[in-house]
Amino acid sequence: MANNGLLMQYFEWNLPNDGKLWKELGADAQKLKLSGVTAVWLPPAYKGAAGKDDVGYGVYDLYDLGEFNQKGTVRTKYGTKKEYLEAINALHDKGINVYADVVLGRKIGADKLEIVSAADFNQHSNYQMIGDNKTVGAWTGFDFKARKGKYSDFTWNWRHFNGIDWKIPKNGDEYDFTMSSEIDFSNREVYEELVKWATWYVGETKVDGFRLDAVQQIPSSFYRDFLYKVREVTGKELFSVGEYWHWNVDVLKNYLSEIQSEASLFDVPLHFNFHNCSKANGAYDLRRIFDGSLTKTNPVKAVTFVDNHDSQPGGMFSSWVEDWFKPMAYAIILLRQEGYPCVFYGDYKGIQSEKYKGFKTALDKLMKIRKTKAYGVQHDYIDDPDCIGWTREGDAEHKESGLAVILSDGKGGTKRMYIGKHFAGAHFSDALGNAKYNIKIDEDGFGEFYVNRNAVAVWVRKETKKS
Repeated sequence: MANNGLLMQYFEWNLPNDGKLWKELGADAQKLKLSGVTAVWLPPAYKGAAGKDDVGYGVYDLYDLGEFNQKGTVRTKYGTKKEYLEAINALHDKGINVYADVVLGRKIGADKLEIVSAADFNQHSNYQMIGDNKTVGAWTGFDFKARKGKYSDFTWNWRHFNGIDWKIPKNGDEYDFTMSSEIDFSNREVYEELVKWATWYVGETKVDGFRLDAVQQIPSSFYRDFLYKVREVTGKELFSVGEYWHWNVDVLKNYLSEIQSEASLFDVPLHFNFHNCSKANGAYDLRRIFDGSLTKTNPVKAVTFVDNHDSQPGGMFSSWVEDWFKPMAYAIILLRQEGYPCVFYGDYKGIQSEKYKGFKTALDKLMKIRKTKAYGVQHDYIDDPDCIGWTREGDAEHKESGLAVILSDGKGGTKRMYIGKHFAGAHFSDALGNAKYNIKIDEDGFGEFYVNRNAVAVWVRKETKKS
């Protein structure tokens, strides 16, 4: 029996630097399975330039998964390599897939400075050089001496980068520190090394797919060839989802066309619709909640989410969805047929640094309903600016499946919605407990479903008491 897919992002940006995440994840495997999670997206597991304090996006050594004493630490922020592999095994034992966060755009924390010739380019146009060539000091030498060539003897130098942050020499031979170096994806050595690394990574960790960081910073032709080659060499399907942080769905559609590969994208435009609705104090037209979203134009390629580590308070693209609207937004991504939903760790377990407790109780209910009830033909009633709904008829494969959802960002309301003649005479109740009175489906398969002010109600068949 095939159940609905459900992805969980198992981290948030401000997790404590205690090295315990991999252990926590392994201990959580059974609970995640029961809740309906079918795949987990994990944070970057390799050594960052900031050592134990690095969230993982300041990449230093892709081959160091918490095994070597580099940047002042053996473990990463999340634990050791041994604990990482144990957590993946625990998830696999429960039938849960694992997606690794792949961060390839830049490297930081070089081991040595190189003297190179460089020129300023317009920060808004990589093709417009401004000024003359200069001799500068660039931190572009990566030799990973602590690793001693284990897994790969490849070392990085200035020829492998096409962009650096630099300062003009102060006194002839003094150079300021370079923050990061942008990788040159047109360099054949770079392509071959990254394919080699990804092949090693899949074989070493047994991950099932990738979350691709900041794909807008990397030529689509690179990922087109990279994904094809790594899949060919490993013989694995390797589900891949890219992060392209842009509000315009046409930009996302163009990227999917250019990459010419089996890949999905996070539905950032839908996230912004949720954010804007949550900020509108009831003035948002709910009939337009899917407008301009990837879910509407290409649902098969859309990975839907409410918030993530970038949109959380203080994140790089902070655009937090307000608490009152969170249950509605999650009902939308979890209980409809379109899209592949991703639940955020911060919403599920809270964000300690923000004293934010999250919505675990509500999410557990919604995730269970997705696993057991959200199947069958969908009927939409997206027809009112303040109150919308939909139904799922259920299917024969999932016993007692079928549901009706109604939500309102205003005073609430009632909708007559068709859920199927096979439910005629059945009583339905709100699984979230917001609507207090049960309703009965009429002989034509319709019900008068209702919802309270600023709330969501998820109507499921009321279980009859066994005598």
